[in-house]
Amino acid sequence: MDETRGRITREGIRIYEEADFAGMRVAGRIAAEILDQVAALVVPGVTTGVLDDFIREEIVRRGVVSATIGYKGYQHASCISVNHVVCHGIPGGKVLVEGDVLNIDVTVIVDGWFGDTSRMYVAGTAPRKAERLIEVTHESLMRGIAAVKPGNTFGDIGHAIQSFVEANRMSVVRDFCGHGLGRVFHAPPNVLHYGRAGSGAVLEEGMFFTIEPMVNLGRPETKVLADDWTAVTRDKSLSAQFEHSVGVTATGCEIFTLSPAGKFYPTAP
Repeated sequence: MDETRGRITREGIRIYEEADFAGMRVAGRIAAEILDQVAALVVPGVTTGVLDDFIREEIVRRGVVSATIGYKGYQHASCISVNHVVCHGIPGGKVLVEGDVLNIDVTVIVDGWFGDTSRMYVAGTAPRKAERLIEVTHESLMRGIAAVKPGNTFGDIGHAIQSFVEANRMSVVRDFCGHGLGRVFHAPPNVLHYGRAGSGAVLEEGMFFTIEPMVNLGRPETKVLADDWTAVTRDKSLSAQFEHSVGVTATGCEIFTLSPAGKFYPTAP
């Protein structure tokens, strides 16, 4: 298939064709299935490296491709971000303990289409403050998705997320955002998780992108560690994130990365 098919808006956003939704459904479903399967392994005592090994093996078993292995030098099949790590946590020897919360982010390539999704997990039982953070973050994502329909704007998505999060006295990370995808990993637009209603590019049928709000219990500021990947909250407050890949339809949107097992949220196996 020609990866340049479809037209591009003046903002540089590709408009895909109706037939392209089928490819995104398959890629999104496989990514979501892998995150469903890893849920049972998220327990106190396991390392993030073991979780990543399982994900890598599942990708190989299914005959698909990891989008992250080799991406800008990254060598893992997932990003695993624990507690105050906001995003891009590198799997390794970190041992999970009771009450840890973590985001696992997986992107696969299936027949040239990218399926990108992440969700929260808990090792054991989360403290109430962490549980509340996860609840608010998930709800903010779904409110952002509810704003996706032709004629609305990207500012409407960001406003829906920001207004809900801040009403719950939490903060939205500004330093990272969602992105366009399809037959590429990252493309225009940048999907901000904050903003003013009615601002930004107008949504059109055929746009594919991720919505992936990162929400902190404390302040929104982040910093990237010396490994040039791991982003953490500056005030060491807990952070949470959920991510779906979506496509704009004639009447709203289609979520490509819904959990086939119904485990996207709540995340307990």
